[in-house]
Amino acid sequence: MLGQAFRSLLFYAVFYLQTVVLAILIGVSAVLRGRTRFGWTLALYWIHSHILALRLLAGIKTDVEGMENIPAGPCIIASKHMSDWDIFALLPGAHRPAFIAKKELMDIPFFGQAAMAFDTIRVDRSKGGEAIPLMLDDARKSLANGARIIIFPEGTRKAPLEPYDYRYGVVRLYEGLNVPVVPVALNSGLFWGRNSLLLWPGTARARFLPAIPPGLPPEEFRNRLIAAIEGETNRLILTAYDEGLSRPIRPELREKLEALKQGVAPGPVETTTS
Repeated sequence: MLGQAFRSLLFYAVFYLQTVVLAILIGVSAVLRGRTRFGWTLALYWIHSHILALRLLAGIKTDVEGMENIPAGPCIIASKHMSDWDIFALLPGAHRPAFIAKKELMDIPFFGQAAMAFDTIRVDRSKGGEAIPLMLDDARKSLANGARIIIFPEGTRKAPLEPYDYRYGVVRLYEGLNVPVVPVALNSGLFWGRNSLLLWPGTARARFLPAIPPGLPPEEFRNRLIAAIEGETNRLILTAYDEGLSRPIRPELREKLEALKQGVAPGPVETTTS
């Protein structure tokens, strides 16, 4: 445990130092010249250097498959979200990514400028009912610039086998943009937890799944998206569990893992009505 804590600390030192320095460089470049090949080169360096650091320092390997499922033209990439590793898995395949992100993140000095240099689409929740139309306008501009839109449909990181909670923002994008949606499943939360400072050795996996074509009724699309992402995510989690996890497994998580082995998968977040 102490050894892994030290390895985790080393990784975080590299991760945060590099992230701050590169955000400043990309942010300054964005202010002066907008989106440039130099900025994208630095972004790719950020991704691949941290994938290497994760493997060498923390013992986390990276396995990404299915990029052939990403269409050549405009599309939406809709991914499960468990940890910061997910960014490393998603960006290279998008080529020109445009993330959907909270407006508050764009207010962070240098980080905001760096993010905006990569066609980041801001969601201003303070706008209420106007937020979705504004998001769609920005998304159309990003697609016109050759970007692929990346969205986390649940809006936040989720621990492995937590009840899922897919928001309707991705449905509005699907309806409004009329482009294919590529679901992405992953199991990264088993190794880089949402609320854990410790990183655990293993293989973090992401799978780009076959695209869902445009034009489906909204609820049919939403159900297909959830079934694809949750089904493959559960399979990836179960594969890692069967291979053997080096991390401590809390009783609640073990119970969910054993239930999954018996074919009992997590359902949606329960909603209450007054």
